[in-house]
Amino acid sequence: MKERLHLIIEGLVQGVLFREAVKKKADAMQITGWIKNNQDGSLEAVFEGEEARLRKMLAFCREGPPDAVVDTIEEEWDEYAEEFDSFEIELD
Repeated sequence: MKERLHLIIEGLVQGVLFREAVKKKADAMQITGWIKNNQDGSLEAVFEGEEARLRKMLAFCREGPPDAVVDTIEEEWDEYAEEFDSFEIELD
């Protein structure tokens, strides 16, 4: 079953190649959506795809790449909207 997952990721998550790592993982897992830096230092992401894959992506985001330190993640699950064709890094 396909779902939609919206995350706000807080901690040391900017300047540590977090967005690039998430894009690589999303592309490999056939997940669509986007990720971007927020002004407050957090990251925001929207993912669409198979629920099992989204749960694996959530687990990956809880850890992040090696130099990241994830303090908290706000997660919101929603209905699949089939809004995206690919996964993109949104520019600041």
